[in-house]
Amino acid sequence: MIDIVFLGDLILDVPEPDHWLAGVAPVTRAADLAIGHLEVPHTARGQEMVGDVPAPGADPTHLAALARAGIGMVSLAGNHIADCGAEGIADTIDELARLGIAHAGAGLDLARAQRPAVIVRGGVRVALLSYNCVGPEMSWATKSRAGSNPLVVRAADGGPTRPQAELIEADPASLALMAHQIAQARHHADVVVVALHKGITHRPAELAPYEQPVSHAAIDAGADIVVGHHAHIVRGIELYRGRPIFHGLGNGVVVTQALSPAQDHPARAEWAERRKRMFGFEPDPAYMLAPFHPEAVNGMIGRCRINVDGTMETAFRPIWFAPPGRPEIAEGAQAEAVADYIDAIGQRAGLSPLARVWSDGWVRVAG
Repeated sequence: MIDIVFLGDLILDVPEPDHWLAGVAPVTRAADLAIGHLEVPHTARGQEMVGDVPAPGADPTHLAALARAGIGMVSLAGNHIADCGAEGIADTIDELARLGIAHAGAGLDLARAQRPAVIVRGGVRVALLSYNCVGPEMSWATKSRAGSNPLVVRAADGGPTRPQAELIEADPASLALMAHQIAQARHHADVVVVALHKGITHRPAELAPYEQPVSHAAIDAGADIVVGHHAHIVRGIELYRGRPIFHGLGNGVVVTQALSPAQDHPARAEWAERRKRMFGFEPDPAYMLAPFHPEAVNGMIGRCRINVDGTMETAFRPIWFAPPGRPEIAEGAQAEAVADYIDAIGQRAGLSPLARVWSDGWVRVAG
């Protein structure tokens, strides 16, 4: 039996990273394997990418805090990992390798960005594949360019894939390639996890039209677990063919000055104002390091327990975010409220209600 736990987006570009991880670290350390999504490059070098809202490079020394928190594997295929160019990606993956944190989803060319990460825990081989569904296309790796591993999703306006477009349908050739890569990983691993950077940012409950088809395609191809991130607000959980899909883990540990309304960077300042108009919320000033939708204070850590007979139990641990953005384990009535919220938003998005059973602070779920 092994326990694998999952955190959503990780951004640690303010001092004292161990402090910001401390609220969830007891859970991640207790698991056999903890997997998160590293959202931004960790580098002191690189040239800022032009064309999206660029994230600054975080301090490379902060990655060691992930190792100290027991996080052994990260997905990298997201819309910001290339924001400091090839140097930012190189520095990030070099430091992850030095720390012994397995990683997938970004590289100095497409072949390396596509490569799964494999790690062994308790005699069980776990493979992680990581895909960026939201663009921007300039951040995707090619045969000759560093970047993230793409899964092409068509925009309703016919334009390029980009985070703020209305993304509606996955490209069939891209889906077929994902299925082939999952099948290959299946030959070499006991458990296959597929991480999808997907969804609609800063909007409660809603799933974009492509999200379920892509997630289902991953499981049809042989994935055991699908985890989503990118929206910076938690989504519902679906069980498909007996396998879990965490449609959006929400924020794992996201603390950054780059998203606050007061900015001296023109593109980030413009985005802070545009975000208010697009999504209709004013960030709570108490959350200066995590200025997200008010409902984003609800969160979770996902868990899959794989038993010796191959059966799988799915659960989540409710978390909430204390000002100015530090995640903490929810307890008592607060934990009940977060669990109710996660079930409710799943149903609002068209997912089936979940049977829920509490056990040692975890919410076990079944279809």
